[in-house]
Amino acid sequence: MIYLQLFWEFFKIGLFSFGGGYATLPFLFHIAEVQKWYTPQQLSDMIAVSSITPGPVGVNVATYAGFLTTGILGSLLATTAVILPSYILIIIISRLLNKFRENKKVQAAIYGLKPAGCGLLTAVAFNMLKDSFTLKGIILLAFLIIIGFGKKRDPLFYLAISAIAGLCCGLLRLI
Repeated sequence: MIYLQLFWEFFKIGLFSFGGGYATLPFLFHIAEVQKWYTPQQLSDMIAVSSITPGPVGVNVATYAGFLTTGILGSLLATTAVILPSYILIIIISRLLNKFRENKKVQAAIYGLKPAGCGLLTAVAFNMLKDSFTLKGIILLAFLIIIGFGKKRDPLFYLAISAIAGLCCGLLRLI
């Protein structure tokens, strides 16, 4: 039964998360709150690991979440379920591409989905921030914002700074 439920939850994520891997985060956060298969802190860890591993973030998080829930079979089910709707939609859209390209209603729907995705991501960011609101986090965020106002930098630069800060904080806890 849990396998069917796992498949269904991740199928819904794949079906309704327009805008890339990070658009899956509101759904994943909802699963953490409702299903209790993993905690919000574990979700935060999943996002961090998935962001630095090769491949789409949404698929990586689904694989990780499925593994935490029911092991290897769960990771296979969650990964398949999150990919399947896109696969089906791409097949259908590729057959009807010319009609979709010129259709004003489809263009309007896509135009409306973009701000909705941004709003969902903002809501998740606030929910995650309230769970990990610490002085160290505020200092790191302020530092990253300040150096972000200078010249444009590669996102890996910010990732490296955050990783170094996390390692330093972890080492200080060990001392």
